Amino acid sequence: MEARRIEAVEPWVFIFFGLFHLHRIWALVDRDAYARFWLGVMDGKGVFYYVLMGFLALLCVWGIVLFFRNLHSNYWWRWAYLLGGGYVLFDLFAIAAGLEVWQALLRKMFDASAPYWNLLWGAFIVMGGAVFSLGIYLAVMRRKQASA
Repeated sequence: MEARRIEAVEPWVFIFFGLFHLHRIWALVDRDAYARFWLGVMDGKGVFYYVLMGFLALLCVWGIVLFFRNLHSNYWWRWAYLLGGGYVLFDLFAIAAGLEVWQALLRKMFDASAPYWNLLWGAFIVMGGAVFSLGIYLAVMRRKQASA
């Protein structure tokens, strides 16, 4: 029976998603600019939008496939691929399809005058720090696996 191993790209997936969430520090520094930027990206649906959404979707699909390919010998953190990846794929679909309820939710999330602004974006930042740290941990563990 083959031993479990960390795939080469796995640490980078967590590092990327961690950095993606950590960029939201900008939301705490300049609410209006942050909200304007991301609402503009979502409303404009330009090249940046499609490249970013395509890359996020690709990583999520890859992670979900990896989860199911190793169904009986997964690491605990691979549940993030299934749960987080499933959520992100739904989010991307809802944005791309223009689902009204989702658009309304996003408008509330990006309401720079909302009293819950710091709590909402602060939670994303904390999650980003945890995910980024997990990516670093996986990189170290992968290196140990490779040298063993």
